[in-house]
Amino acid sequence: MMLYSFAKTVVKSIFKPLYRIEVIGRENFPSTGGVLLCSNHISNLDPPVVGITCPRPVCFMAKEELFNAPILKSLLPGLKAFPVKRGMSDRGALRTGLALLKDGEVLGLFPEGTRSKTGQLGKGMAGAGFFALRSEAAVVPCAVIGSYIPLRKTKVVYGKPIDFTKLKEEKVSAEEATEKIMDEIRKLIETHQR
Repeated sequence: MMLYSFAKTVVKSIFKPLYRIEVIGRENFPSTGGVLLCSNHISNLDPPVVGITCPRPVCFMAKEELFNAPILKSLLPGLKAFPVKRGMSDRGALRTGLALLKDGEVLGLFPEGTRSKTGQLGKGMAGAGFFALRSEAAVVPCAVIGSYIPLRKTKVVYGKPIDFTKLKEEKVSAEEATEKIMDEIRKLIETHQR
């Protein structure tokens, strides 16, 4: 936790003025309990930017390859990240994510699974819906809006938690649950883009 707090302070001191980061909707973020935080993905800078603007520490799933990189493999666990195998159903990562949510942690996901090459919101993968349906966690949509051009404004918008009660009762699929999450992220982008 000490490494996380230190890294957050350092990154915030650099990124906040450099990208003129404006945070909207922080009051929508639950102060306690498990939270599934789902954001669009426009840049490799999204994880640190979401991490420094979120009111609580975030555990991110990160592609397994990063844990094989010399420096990152010792840093990432201290930054609350855990590995996921991309392109397949990684049961270990799913179990880890559910356990974190059950323990009242914040699990950060980029449902698109990879960065958008165009900046447009892509299709979400079923993993986000799986966590939303299988846990009691609050599901918070998040939108990162901007182009990470130094001294141009970047906005990070946190929406109100999505109510999944009805969808759980209707026993919707993980894909349908993910679509609901992506719709809410899309609305945040459309509302705050200007």
